[in-house]
Amino acid sequence: MIPAAKPIIGDEERAAVDRVLATGQLAQGTEVAAFEQEFGDQVVGGRTCIAVNSGTSGQHLGLLAAGIGPGDEVIVPSFTFAATANSVALTGATPVFADIEAGSFCLDPAAVEAAVTPRTKGVMPVHLYGHPADMTRLQEVADRHGLMVFEDAAQAHAASWQGRPVGSFGTFAMFSLYPTKNMTSGEGGMVACEGDVARRVRLLRNQGMEKQYENELVGLNNRMTNIHAAIGRVQLTKLAGWTKQRQDNARFFDESIEGVGLPPVADGATHVYHQYTIRVPGDRDRFAQALREEHGVGCGVYYPIPNHRLPSFGLELDLPETERAAREVLSIPVHPSLSQDDLETVVAAVNACAKAGA
Repeated sequence: MIPAAKPIIGDEERAAVDRVLATGQLAQGTEVAAFEQEFGDQVVGGRTCIAVNSGTSGQHLGLLAAGIGPGDEVIVPSFTFAATANSVALTGATPVFADIEAGSFCLDPAAVEAAVTPRTKGVMPVHLYGHPADMTRLQEVADRHGLMVFEDAAQAHAASWQGRPVGSFGTFAMFSLYPTKNMTSGEGGMVACEGDVARRVRLLRNQGMEKQYENELVGLNNRMTNIHAAIGRVQLTKLAGWTKQRQDNARFFDESIEGVGLPPVADGATHVYHQYTIRVPGDRDRFAQALREEHGVGCGVYYPIPNHRLPSFGLELDLPETERAAREVLSIPVHPSLSQDDLETVVAAVNACAKAGA
């Protein structure tokens, strides 16, 4: 079976962990500080970065630091992982679900504008699958209504919009460092932000303390360990090469796959292909089953149930593009571990299933 995703952990990562273990300094410390600096310099154009223990923690703390709380609304896509809306709900605010664009799978700026109410404080676009949201139009909507912008860049390390890196647009941005992302720290997240928001994120991740036992805020324990940071620092040195390989793999698919909808790339967008997501307008689930069982090609549906219909939210909304995407999307392997033989196997399998009408 060709896996749908495959974390790449090598000798360098193992050596980095051993180096930290030998120091005995395992909790947040110098490795974390170095990782924050390097990530900021290489991924978000020098913006301040703060490491935390997961992407969801990063979103949650970023929202709290930006002042989001009970009575507020934040507009989010329903077509994404539930952590996006969960992070809003955990602050006591209300996630308001808006529809996506037909092409990019990202928030539709027109749908965002239609969802604005007097209680709206922000909008949280997701750069889904590694394709950046239309930050130009979303920022215009935000500016018209006096809203903050919070970027969910969990899947978009090194992506850019109009030449500007994702993670450099909003009040804050969150990157996930989960094992299946384009780079990992084993588990973790990174928050890119500035000024007072950055200081509050630092306080919130560490029980509200800057100085030990002088708690300024009611905070949490969302720190990253030196062990995880050491892994992340090694992975960061490989991100550019892995990104190019993902893009090369995607280009091969674009040129070779037939009979299904291919992922478009908007003008001005740099797609980093966390996922290569096709559309299967017929029986998507049968198509996926055939890929796995008849051809040995792993695949995944991200995401089969729109967030607004999850039991945790339980809403009935008219989001037609979201519902269509949930019926049709299927992500096939695009990760850097694929050999040329693997790529050709994936193409042959997808084309055969499309031709068979599976």
